[in-house]
Amino acid sequence: MNGIVYLVGSGPGGLGLLTFRAREVIDSADVILYDQLPGDEILATLPASAEKINCGKFGGSHTMKQEEIESLMVERAHQGKRVVRLKGGDPFVFGRGGEEMEVLREQNIDVEVVPGITSAVAVPECSGIPVTHRSHASQVTFLTGHEDPTKEESAIDWEWLARSPGTIVILMGVKNLDLITASLMKHGMPGIKPVAIIERGFRQDQRVTIGSLSDITEKARATGVAPPAIIVIGDVVSLYRDGSEGAWSRKNTNQ
Repeated sequence: MNGIVYLVGSGPGGLGLLTFRAREVIDSADVILYDQLPGDEILATLPASAEKINCGKFGGSHTMKQEEIESLMVERAHQGKRVVRLKGGDPFVFGRGGEEMEVLREQNIDVEVVPGITSAVAVPECSGIPVTHRSHASQVTFLTGHEDPTKEESAIDWEWLARSPGTIVILMGVKNLDLITASLMKHGMPGIKPVAIIERGFRQDQRVTIGSLSDITEKARATGVAPPAIIVIGDVVSLYRDGSEGAWSRKNTNQ
């Protein structure tokens, strides 16, 4: 008899933003396949009775391939297990949850998606940067900074983005920061456009680096910016103030 697989979003970090439903299915799981993005605080609370499998991908280093992760979920579900695939943020926002759902459906395995608070909105928020604002941005575009490398050409319309009057939020973009900024300026976005990079949102070592489209790559290189990080491009970045993180303030800001 088949089990069930839960595709669970753990939110941007910390137990305070983990949903009640996520907590329920984690605590009742027989198997948990997790990556590093949920963070140590959440990972420390995984039930001792569950089989825990680290399948994280970080900075280009993969514990296991995506196909291996999917095969493990299918195998354990066919054994009648309650399987949790635990992801950071939301499983359907650049989390490959949609692909995993397709594989599980093909195998006639029951799937429940447990939404999580996406880091694309929450991490800028925790730094006092709203992704929309009546005076600055009436639209927001979410963008992956790491497209499928097997694509023959980019699916991103850089010309449209460069003309966009709203906010651009980029996940997984640190490695390609120079390419991203160069592409936007090449297609007409002014070099003075404000940019923020928020590293390790909601964690003790959270850090914010502020710059402009023309100098953020140099600043990021000088300060050793590293993933996981959220990149925010747009006039809303001008609302950032040193220390404006409030309760989440880490006082680690590079200006």
